[in-house]
Amino acid sequence: MGNTRIRMAAALAVPTLFLAACGGQDQSTTDGASGGATSGGVRVDGSSTVAPLTAAAKELFNATPEGQGVDVTVGQSGTGGGFKKFCAGETDISDASRPIKDEEAAACAEAGIEYAEIAVANDALTLIVNNENDWAKCLTVEELKTMWAPESEGKITNWNQINPSFPDVPLELFGAGTDSGTFDYFTDAINGEEGASRTDYTPSEDDNITVTGVEGTKGALGYLGFSYFEENADKVRAVEVDGGNGCVAPSLESASDGSYTPLSRPLFIYPSKSAMQRAEVAAFVEYYVNNDAEITKKALFVPLSAAQVEEAKAALASLQ
Repeated sequence: MGNTRIRMAAALAVPTLFLAACGGQDQSTTDGASGGATSGGVRVDGSSTVAPLTAAAKELFNATPEGQGVDVTVGQSGTGGGFKKFCAGETDISDASRPIKDEEAAACAEAGIEYAEIAVANDALTLIVNNENDWAKCLTVEELKTMWAPESEGKITNWNQINPSFPDVPLELFGAGTDSGTFDYFTDAINGEEGASRTDYTPSEDDNITVTGVEGTKGALGYLGFSYFEENADKVRAVEVDGGNGCVAPSLESASDGSYTPLSRPLFIYPSKSAMQRAEVAAFVEYYVNNDAEITKKALFVPLSAAQVEEAKAALASLQ
């Protein structure tokens, strides 16, 4: 898949079914059957952006008869880190804020792991600044590229270098680590090439570190998933983005209608086919897919469109 630049306007066309070579992860014995009471564990890891959504699905699932006694563990090693674990057979489901890459798919195929790609929500990748920042109300894609492009490293260090109307304030950048799907998406959308970024910024797979850094530094700017901004809206301020058609603020509405470009994107889970043979995994994934509206509302994500829901159900059916 290489280039993963995705526009929300094209999200309906995102394919949800990806099957790798035959085989799978180690299977375990569990009590019950899919649709009845189950017990056992479900191992999830991957995107820190998708983690709150999966955590919300876990909470709601555990409140149902099918979910009682099922221990769902949710790790946050980043999309890339999650796929490494998934393709090594260490997890049942991989959370991802971008589609699987060709080399990751090849690793899964070599390990004999079969899976499906299932869209579970949409997101507005959000730029945040310090609450004392009263100048950067809206930034163009070109201004963001001036900040983040590899050639800016060590050269763009002040806000007035980005725009002469901005004040003489040192620029400090915070963002996703290189194992993050958010990093891949942001660099592709802003710099035109996945992975192309200056390196003299503070990277982290933990979005809370980005929030803390921006909150404590007047001249800071960072990027993270919309739900993390919503949870910390009193600590930092979101910046509008001009993708060529005027300034648009990140929101559930602008991500859903496609007007927040180029930083709107779909989010995914990847269950393995062999793990889905275990009752507790099948019950959790079925709940996740069939209760999208309730889960996304609880976790402050953008729900799937009707077409995306149908694609997700078709991908789920391929694993059963």
